[in-house]
Amino acid sequence: MRHAWEITSVTDAARARITTARLAAALGVAPLPRTRLTVALSARLRQCLTKGGTWRLTLSTTDSDAGEHLLRAEVAAVPPAGEPPWEIAVPCPEADGTVRASSGGDDPDLLAEALLGADEDTAVVLDRLAEQEDLVAFHREELHQTNQGVLALHAELDAAGRAQREAFAAERAARQEAENARRRLTFLADASAVLTASLNHEEIVRRLPELLVPRYARRVDVWLFDTDGDHERPPAPHPAAAVRAARTGRPQYAADHPGGLPGVDDHPPSALDPALPMLCVPLPTRRAPLGVLTLIPPEERWDPDDAVMLIELTRRASIALDHARRFEHNRDIAETLQRALLTELPTRPGLRLAARYLPATFGLNIGGDWYDAFRQPDGGLITVIGDVTGHGLHAAVMMSQLRTALRAYAVDGGTPGQLLTRLHRFLHHLQPDLYATAVIARFHPDEPVLTWAAAGHPPPVLRTPDGRVHVLDARPGAMLGIPLRQEIADHRVPLPAGSTLAMYTDGLVERRAQGIDPGIERLATALAGFGSEELEADLEGAADRVLDPLLSDSERDDDVCLLLCHVTGRAATG
Repeated sequence: MRHAWEITSVTDAARARITTARLAAALGVAPLPRTRLTVALSARLRQCLTKGGTWRLTLSTTDSDAGEHLLRAEVAAVPPAGEPPWEIAVPCPEADGTVRASSGGDDPDLLAEALLGADEDTAVVLDRLAEQEDLVAFHREELHQTNQGVLALHAELDAAGRAQREAFAAERAARQEAENARRRLTFLADASAVLTASLNHEEIVRRLPELLVPRYARRVDVWLFDTDGDHERPPAPHPAAAVRAARTGRPQYAADHPGGLPGVDDHPPSALDPALPMLCVPLPTRRAPLGVLTLIPPEERWDPDDAVMLIELTRRASIALDHARRFEHNRDIAETLQRALLTELPTRPGLRLAARYLPATFGLNIGGDWYDAFRQPDGGLITVIGDVTGHGLHAAVMMSQLRTALRAYAVDGGTPGQLLTRLHRFLHHLQPDLYATAVIARFHPDEPVLTWAAAGHPPPVLRTPDGRVHVLDARPGAMLGIPLRQEIADHRVPLPAGSTLAMYTDGLVERRAQGIDPGIERLATALAGFGSEELEADLEGAADRVLDPLLSDSERDDDVCLLLCHVTGRAATG
C-alpha cells in the first residue's frame, strides 16, 4: 500500500493528518503508537508550513528486518531541496494492502468522523496518561516517604554522631583526668620516698625546692620555727598569710583574686610581694607546726587538684622533718652517752694500748659497741671489746651496765672465760630479750702468754714479732644472754715481746654483700703490713692506718670499735 498528498496549506495539512489517523486505525495500529504518529506528523507539518513551499506526505506499509509490519510516513520537499526526508514508522498488524484511504475531500461527515476517531484515540491516550499520572503520583509519594525516612535517618545519624563525639570527648577528659591523677600520685610517692630517705632535717629542707621547682612552683620558701617555738613574732619578715598559717594550722592563699582551693583560706595579696600569689601551708606535727612552706605558683594560679597534692606533700615533709629532728636528738644523746662511757685507757709498763670508736654515719646505729681496759688486783690487765644487740639509747644503757658488771666481777679475780660466763648469767637474768657478744683478753707481766675467751664475737687477730698474723678462732662460746646454760672456756697462746693483738667489733670487717671473712682477711693483711718498729713507735698512728683501708668502701651503717694491744720489749724483761 502506498498513498501520497501534496501539502501547501493548513487545510492540506489537517486533511493529511486526519487521513493518516484513519488509515492507521484501519490498519490496526494501537492507540498509543497511532497518537504518537499523528502528534509527530502534526509537529512536522507545522514546521513545513512555516518554511513555506510544497511538501509531499507519503504513507506506505513495509516489513522490518524482523518480519514486523510497519506503517511508514515520510515528508519531503517538492522538488527535493537536498534535505533528507523526514520519516516515522509505527507497527501495523493488518497491513495487507487492501485498505484504501480516501483523500477525504470536503465531506463534513468524513471530517467529523475522522475528528471523532482522533478524539477517541486522544481519550485512550489520556486514560493511559491518567494511569501514568496515578503511577507517578504513587511513586512520588513513595519517594516523598523515602525522603522523609532518609531525612529522619540523617537526623538520627547526626544525633548519634553528636552523642558519640560527646562520649569520645568525655572519655578523653576522663582519661586525661585519670592520667593527671596517676601523675600526681606517682610524683607524691616518689617525692615522699626522697624526703623520707634522709634523717638529716637540713637535707630534707634542701630537697623540697628541688622536687617542686619548676613543675609545681616557681619558688619555694621553708620557714622553720626556732627551737623555742616562738612563732608569734618571727625573727625575719614573713608574709601575713604565712604567719596566719603558723597560728591557725590551716593553709592560706594570698592573691588579688580568690583561689578557690579546697581546704584553703583566701586572703588579700601579701604586702611583701603583692604581685605574686602565694600558698602558705603549715608543716604540722602532733604537737605544733614545725614551720610553714610558702609556694609561688608556676603560672597564674594552681589547679585545685595540684594544690591538694601539694598540701599532702607538705604533710609528709613535716613527718619526715619531725622524724629527722627526733633522730638527730636521740642520736646526739646516744653518742654523747656512748663517748662518756668509753674508758680512758690505763698505762702499764710493757704494754701499750690504742683504741678507736667511730659512731655510725648512717641510721641510728650507735650505742651498742664498747671497749674497756682495767687492772686486776693481782697485777693483770683486762682488755675487753663487745657489742650489744640493738641500737640507740637502750643499747648504750645496757652496754654501761655490762661494763660495770664486768669490772665488779673482775675485782674478785677470774679468767676471761669465767668473767664471760658470769656476764652471760647476769644478762640473761637482767634482760632476757637482749643479747651481746664480747672478747676478753688478759695480759700479765709475769706470764709470756695471752689468755683470752670469746662469746659469739669476731675472733681477735694476733701479729707476732716475725710479721706473721694469726686469727684466734679457737672455739668460742655462744652469745651472751641466750637461753642456754654455758661455761665459756679460756684459750692461751704464746705472747712474745713485739706482739700486737687487734680486738674489734663487726662494724669494722663485716659488709652485707661479702660477709665477715673477707673483712677479717683484710684486717690481717693490714696488720701484716706494719713493721715491729712502726708499731712500737706509733701505735696511735697505726690504729688510724688500720681503719682507713678497712672503712674506705663502707657507708658505716654500724658503729666501729678497734682496740690495739702491743707488747713492748719491757714486758719481756718485766
